[in-house]
Amino acid sequence: MANSAVTAAIPEENHREQSPAARCLLLDMRKAATPTIPGCIGRLALSSGLVLLLLAPVANALFIVNQPWVRPAARGQSTDVYMNLTSTDGATVVAVRTDEAAAVAIVGPGKSAAAVASLTLPAGTVVALAPGKARLSLTRLVRSVKLGDLVVLTLTVEDTDGTRRDIPVQAEVRMRSPLDDEKRAHHAHAH
Repeated sequence: MANSAVTAAIPEENHREQSPAARCLLLDMRKAATPTIPGCIGRLALSSGLVLLLLAPVANALFIVNQPWVRPAARGQSTDVYMNLTSTDGATVVAVRTDEAAAVAIVGPGKSAAAVASLTLPAGTVVALAPGKARLSLTRLVRSVKLGDLVVLTLTVEDTDGTRRDIPVQAEVRMRSPLDDEKRAHHAHAH
């Protein structure tokens, strides 16, 4: 609608007394007022936009790893890894691997809980891997992990559509979660 107002403001070119230069200028003004994209470029832009529009629903869900940490332990011992996991569309942790231990397992809640095959992450819900809850267990560490060290793990996550992806995680070796340390620091300053 706005383009027709602009076009209407441009004088008609059927006046015979106009010079060739004026006619050319009027033609250029009409082209400028008409929102078209030249041939190949226009078709390419249009087809690219359609392809992106069609691919938009195929985008992967967001998978968030927050506050990963691991307790210190000596070489040959076992330790647990904790973190908060969130998937926007829901997902399942189906495997975990690391070079830091002879074995790694997903463990259910409780002190002497058994390994489980997978960990379901409901859509939009934070699943806390924490002491006494579900967690990752590293068995027979290949080296001692001391305060401040980083332990590298890879989580294999299966999205609701069946696609799998590997999520790298670096868990810091510490005595408590980063959030617990933050709370303790603020509590100490309050007194």
